[in-house]
Amino acid sequence: MAFKTDIQIAREAAKRPIQEIGAKLGISSDDLLPYGHDKAKVSQSFIDSVQDRANGKLILVTAINPTPAGEGKTTTTVGLGDGLNRIGKKAAVCIREASLGPNFGMKGGAAGGGYAQVVPMEEMNLHFTGDFHAITSAHNLLAAMIDNHIYWGNELEIDTRRVTWRRVVDMNDRALRQITASLGGVPNGFPRETGFDITVASEVMAILCLAKNLTDLQERLGAMIVAYRRDRSPVYARDIKADGAMTVLLKDAMQPNLVQTLENNPAFVHGGPFANIAHGCNSVIATTTALKLADYVVTEAGFGADLGAEKFMNIKCRKAGLAPSVVVVVATVRAMKMNGGVAKADLGTENVEAVQQGCANLGRHIENVKSFGVPVVVAINHFVTDTDAEVAAVKEYVAAQGAEAILSRHWELGSEGSADLATRVAEIADGDHANFAPLYADEMPLFEKIETIAKRVYRADEVLADQKVRNQLKDWEAQGYGDLPVCMAKTQYSFSTDPDLRGAPTGFSVPIREVRLSAGAGFVVVICGEIMTMPGLPRVPSAEAIKLNADGDVEGLF
Repeated sequence: MAFKTDIQIAREAAKRPIQEIGAKLGISSDDLLPYGHDKAKVSQSFIDSVQDRANGKLILVTAINPTPAGEGKTTTTVGLGDGLNRIGKKAAVCIREASLGPNFGMKGGAAGGGYAQVVPMEEMNLHFTGDFHAITSAHNLLAAMIDNHIYWGNELEIDTRRVTWRRVVDMNDRALRQITASLGGVPNGFPRETGFDITVASEVMAILCLAKNLTDLQERLGAMIVAYRRDRSPVYARDIKADGAMTVLLKDAMQPNLVQTLENNPAFVHGGPFANIAHGCNSVIATTTALKLADYVVTEAGFGADLGAEKFMNIKCRKAGLAPSVVVVVATVRAMKMNGGVAKADLGTENVEAVQQGCANLGRHIENVKSFGVPVVVAINHFVTDTDAEVAAVKEYVAAQGAEAILSRHWELGSEGSADLATRVAEIADGDHANFAPLYADEMPLFEKIETIAKRVYRADEVLADQKVRNQLKDWEAQGYGDLPVCMAKTQYSFSTDPDLRGAPTGFSVPIREVRLSAGAGFVVVICGEIMTMPGLPRVPSAEAIKLNADGDVEGLF
């Protein structure tokens, strides 16, 4: 049986004017800044006006480690939001914006799929409202001002060997990972090694997603460390006098974007730090605004729960004073079979034994989420090839873990297929069963925080770090940064740092290659194994299939 593609379904959507979507949340047309007919930014003045309201219930959607079989975390987030509205609840969805790099690489878009999507799908996966371009521009303005300061006499006495601020571009481009800048003689400045990261790994992105308002944004931008002097004392962005101009560039980007699901329910789409190299959550301002306007807010955290959910709990919730009422862990029968050793080509054949073997990965995620004191529901994202026996095997396994698994058919049926999941999630959220707490205390030493995550979440035996890394962490503690959380940069495909080690591995180590202080964002980035902060394109990038058809419509987007 042939199914329509995501983009075909999105193109057929019966979208409503964005003013009608805003009205569902009590946002007047005067408080919306439209970008066309189907998307708008919510004004800061309106956001300020609702801060005295009580919060709704926060529902986090996370997943098992991603596999080529597909899990559908964003699809489930959107489907659950639609399902809650279908059963009579006032609900909103909060998801991240898509990065151009993966869209033209291999990951695809970030708007959901099937009949559980956010629209306009093409625009969301391309330039959208220009937020990422503003972040890229602000980041690179600071880079230009640093080099300009050095060129015009270097009053701050920056050690050009210790400029830590790199440049960014929202594209996968491995050739830019390590470059030499300022070649060409005296007029072009002082040659030095530097490089590019992808925009979603920028500290500016992290700050925009954690800042509460424009004042907080500028303070955080000013606190970013961009270089060191010969005496190892830090140079901040405010020393370069870049924080004001950067805030101007980010003024509009700071305001959350409002769009709609295929069923015309409200969705906030704002911010987009990756979860494997950044903290993987949509913006605090979008989430907290939604909580003031809806009784239930469904949000997601990137990749598997070992990355996105861990950072959501230990970084976003800690910084923003949030606490989820229930966590939904997304799993598929296909992914269970793949974790159980079945090749992708054979996933359509029933194999209950492989499902049972692969469930170990799911079980570890359930246990990890429970360790934060939050109740867990497993959403089995239904694929048409799933058999009753395979679904039953997942449900039996989850029940043995002290949780509940519910089959959801939102991809195929929209909210009709997610109503059962929505009903159960709302019951648990309303029961106030959560007793949320982060995994480690602020005052724990930085290296112990890293070990806590590696041993308790990943189940590693040890953390490997040379003396240079350990000394750097101690230096930051001495400078007053010891109370910051840690942001682990690690492969998303495994609990370990080996992407090919699936399931629930044990007996491995976590090697730390580098640590970076994001003083403005308020965390320490810990780069593990071979993870890259600038991805590369695959052998056959998705860009090869993306084009305009004869009618001027986009084809080839996921």
